[in-house]
Amino acid sequence: MSTKDFIEKDYYKVLGVPKDATEAEIKKAYRKLAREFHPDANKGNAKAEERFKEISEANDILGDPKKRKEYDEARALFGNGGFRPGPGGAGGSFNFDLSDLFGGAQGGGQAGAGGFGGGLGDVFGGLFNRGGPGTTRTQPRRGQDIDTEVSLSFTEAIEGATVPLRMSSQSPCKACAGTGDKNGTPRVCPTCVGTGQVARGSGGGFSLTDPCPDCKGRGLIAEHPCAECKGSGRAKSSRTMQVRIPAGVSDGQRIRLRGKGAPGERGGPAGDLYVTVHVDPHPVFGRKDDNLMVTVPVTFAEAALGGEVRVPTLGGPAVTLKLPPGTPNGRTMRARGKGAVRKDGTRGDLLITVEVSVPKDVTGKAREALEAYREATAGEDPRAELFQAAKGA
Repeated sequence: MSTKDFIEKDYYKVLGVPKDATEAEIKKAYRKLAREFHPDANKGNAKAEERFKEISEANDILGDPKKRKEYDEARALFGNGGFRPGPGGAGGSFNFDLSDLFGGAQGGGQAGAGGFGGGLGDVFGGLFNRGGPGTTRTQPRRGQDIDTEVSLSFTEAIEGATVPLRMSSQSPCKACAGTGDKNGTPRVCPTCVGTGQVARGSGGGFSLTDPCPDCKGRGLIAEHPCAECKGSGRAKSSRTMQVRIPAGVSDGQRIRLRGKGAPGERGGPAGDLYVTVHVDPHPVFGRKDDNLMVTVPVTFAEAALGGEVRVPTLGGPAVTLKLPPGTPNGRTMRARGKGAVRKDGTRGDLLITVEVSVPKDVTGKAREALEAYREATAGEDPRAELFQAAKGA
């Protein structure tokens, strides 16, 4: 990506969030869009695939606080893709060279024109893995990051699981060892002199850079293009990995696995693998943060008189819940240490909500007992306070 393209791209618009969006809002927007446009859900749809790449690129910048800060600072400085200097000399303008900004102080160690020093060299170097002046693209290059998704059962998400993931990515061509030349002897591109970039004037006395059109940003040109990769040095490859998903992951969580992405080029490090987790619901248990939840039916007699009730746990032995006499419907009690696994290895709790079960048909002695109970409590009105409160409001 060129510097100009980076500045002009509105990543906030790509994700559909405001510029002051929180990290949680950005993450939520990305997850929704990634799920909608993921290639697995839009097989053969080139537009959806391109949209997914834009969404992933925007999330890579805005989802990282450091990169987002650098991105915001760069756009604030350059406006909508062009630097807007203030009044200068008699003509109302002045010449300005981006080397003052991107290359740092010149000569005696003072900042260049405008007093910015070398700050933006770090800004764009950090975002695009570029070095400072003199760095060429013939040096090792980091591999591409890969986004993928995995579906887990509720139990697998709580306990952790090892799952196979099949991934496709661009990696160094095996036929030419990533050189692009069938003889393995590419030459340095004469147009960009191995930098992979060419300067493009934008007026106002400064220039921006674009990928070199002759070597496509590689800094190398194959005299004898490899038949497999057509001289690009890259080839599409697929592989299956066994990936360990840690215990306690939640639905929609995005996991970063360092160095598990596409292989690097010319000895560069591999990219990262980002796995978005989808968790299937459980028929009995629910989840809130590190706690599991379950609703347990109890009889009217158990709620009124008290008693002991056995409650199932996820993947473990049942626990015994002691109901005090007069337990109301909807009361929530806690079984400690029976919840989801936390990052420190401890467990959350199991939250048990009591639900008084009312039988549909009451016959025989049970009906006689209830009739007797109704007569014995005929003087009690459980709705008296309700009506009093309604009148007083």
